[in-house]
Amino acid sequence: MNFESIIGHNSIKNQISKSIESDRLSHAHLLVGEDGIGKSIVAKNIGLKVLGKNQDRQYVDLVEWRIEKNKSTIGVNSIRALIEEINKKPYEGVRKVIIIYNAHKMTVQAQNAFLKTIEEPPKNVIILLLCENLEVILDTIKSRCQIHKLKNLNVDEMKEFLKINYYDLSLEEIRVVIAFSDGIPGKAEKFIQDNNFKDIRNITLEILLNLNKVGTEELIKYEKKLSNQKENFEEILTAFLSYIRDTIIYKEIEEEDLILNIDKLLSIKELANIFSFIKLNGIISIINDTRENLVRNVNPGLTFEVMLFKMQEV
Repeated sequence: MNFESIIGHNSIKNQISKSIESDRLSHAHLLVGEDGIGKSIVAKNIGLKVLGKNQDRQYVDLVEWRIEKNKSTIGVNSIRALIEEINKKPYEGVRKVIIIYNAHKMTVQAQNAFLKTIEEPPKNVIILLLCENLEVILDTIKSRCQIHKLKNLNVDEMKEFLKINYYDLSLEEIRVVIAFSDGIPGKAEKFIQDNNFKDIRNITLEILLNLNKVGTEELIKYEKKLSNQKENFEEILTAFLSYIRDTIIYKEIEEEDLILNIDKLLSIKELANIFSFIKLNGIISIINDTRENLVRNVNPGLTFEVMLFKMQEV
């Protein structure tokens, strides 16, 4: 894949291309966006374009710096080793590109240790920092970087991405994937490849269908199933909300073309018969409260248990 053929992010691609062609590319850049949005692909192709390379492979002068194994942060010692690498002269040509993954995981001390290098890197060195959370980056670092915020792909761009990478998907499957990916290619890939997400969709739908039928013992079993997926709590809550959203739409206008979970249409119709608008809106409020508690690191098992009992009682 060359730089121009990357799907989406057109304003960033145009800006970078013009800067490279006019030899006015800034020495330090922050690429900001959610996990899976395409920061790595954009950065790698910026590096290839800067080095004048056409093949997507490893090059000595394209250094990809990642967090150390079994480490949750990038510390001062790692940054010192990185600075040493940055100060080495280019090997194959006259330019060198450094890509730093998970730059938001640099400690404050590491960022301060890196500040002088960001401000005055060796000549012909381009530094690309990939970041999911701009707020944790020091202002002194941000002020010395050109900041590029990657936006979620639109529906047409997501269709193009899926057509190229998953050409065997049906139109129905594409529709569902796009609905759950939120314009993030990495989420779409995870949704397609990871059976956990299929399990999440199935268990959340099963809970809604049986909510008015089961007793305390069955609810506890459901809580344990949700807790086993606690690291994917955002996906769990999103799945719940997507079914509720579809149910409300179907109850209001019975318009199948607007249903996100089109592959679960029969179940959506069943939910529309089971729940009133008052109960559906009540469940939405409960799910939003649950999200706030999980973000605050309240015990997942207890949080899911409370959520299920409240959903049943609303």
